[in-house]
Amino acid sequence: MEDYALSFWIYMGVMSVFVGGAMKKILASHISAAPTLLAWLGVTVLVERLCSLWPPAILALAVLCTVCCLSSSRSTPAQTLPTEGKAVFITGCDSGFGKAAAQRLDALGFEVFASVLDLRGTGARELRHICSSRLTLLQMDITQPEEVQQALLATQAKLGLRGLWGLVNNAGICVNFGDAELSLMSNYRGCMEVNFFGTLNVTKTFLPLLRKAKGRIVTISSPSGEQPFPCLAAYGASKAALNLFINTLRHELKPWGVKVSTVLPSAFKTGQSSNSEYWDQQYKHLIQNLSPELLEEYGEEYTLETKQLFQDFAKTANEDLSPVINTITDALVSLQPKVRYYAGPGVGLMYFIYSYFPMSISDKFLQRLFLKKKVLPRALQNQNGNSHNNNINTM
Repeated sequence: MEDYALSFWIYMGVMSVFVGGAMKKILASHISAAPTLLAWLGVTVLVERLCSLWPPAILALAVLCTVCCLSSSRSTPAQTLPTEGKAVFITGCDSGFGKAAAQRLDALGFEVFASVLDLRGTGARELRHICSSRLTLLQMDITQPEEVQQALLATQAKLGLRGLWGLVNNAGICVNFGDAELSLMSNYRGCMEVNFFGTLNVTKTFLPLLRKAKGRIVTISSPSGEQPFPCLAAYGASKAALNLFINTLRHELKPWGVKVSTVLPSAFKTGQSSNSEYWDQQYKHLIQNLSPELLEEYGEEYTLETKQLFQDFAKTANEDLSPVINTITDALVSLQPKVRYYAGPGVGLMYFIYSYFPMSISDKFLQRLFLKKKVLPRALQNQNGNSHNNNINTM
C-alpha cells in the first residue's frame, strides 16, 4: 500500500511538471508557441497513458524531468548584438512607451533620436536631464510631412555615412470611445491619420537609412487591430491597417536584411488615460456632436456608462511599462528578433483563445475582459418594456 502511495505521488509530480509546462506555454507572451503548445499537450496525454500502463516509466520520467530542469537552469543567456555605434529613431517620446524606450536604449549605449511634439514640454525636459549626450531630441508631428522630412535631414546630418539601425514606431492616439455607430467620423479620420498614415510616412521616409544598415523596424500596435474589442472601432480599424502594412513590409524587406517586428501590448497607463478631465472632455465632445436622433435612441445614460467603464478600465491598467520596453529592446538587440511580441499579462492567453477556440467563446472572453456593459440603449429598453407589457396583456 505504501509503495502504491509513493508511486502515486511520483506520478502526480511528473504529470504536474508536464501540465505546468503546457500552461506555461498557454500564458507565454508569444502566440507562435501555439504549435509547440499543442505538441506539448499531446506528449502530456501520451505520458499519462504510458505511466498508467507501465508503472516503472514513472521513475524514468521523474529522472528525465530532473535532468531537463537542471540543464535548462544552467543554460547560457541568449546572445545579443552590441549597441555601440548603433542609432535608433523613436517616435512619440513625450511620454509613455516612447519616453521610457528612449531612456532604456540610451542607457544601453544606443545613439537615440527621439521625436517629441513639444521640445519645451515636460517629457523633453526630463529626457534631456536623464539621458546622455548621445540623445538627440527632434520636434516632429508624424502627421506633418514637412516635419518628418526635416527630422530625416537632421538625422542624416548626425549619422553621416552610417545607416539607421532601428526605427521604433511608437507614436499613436486613441481619441474615441463608444459604439461604432456613435463614433464621430472625425475620430475615424483622426485615428487613421496618426496611427496609419503618419506611421506609414515615417517608415517610408526612413527606410533608405534602415536598408543601408540592414537594421530593424519595431512597431507598437494593438490587439484591437486584430480582435473586435467593443467600442474601439475607430482605433482598431487604424491599427488593423497598420498591421497589414507592417506585415507586408516584413516580407518585402527580407532580401534587404531588414527585420520587422510588431509589439502588441496589453492595457498600460500611458498618455491621458488616467486623466479624468480628458475623459470628461471626450464625453462632452461626443454628446455635443451626436445627432439628436442617435442620442435619443441610445440615451445619455448609455453613453455615460460607456465613458465611466473606459475611465475605470484605464485606472486599473498596468503602470509598469517594462514588459513593452523589454520587447522593444529585444527586437533591437536580439540575433533573431521575433516577428510578434505580446507584452503584458494575459495577452498570450487572449490570443490563444482567439486563435484556437470557437468564435462564441472568444467573443464572450473579450466582453468579460474589456467592458462589462449593463445599460441597454434607450430604444432597446423601450422595446423590452413594450414586449413585457404585451406578454401581460395576452395572459
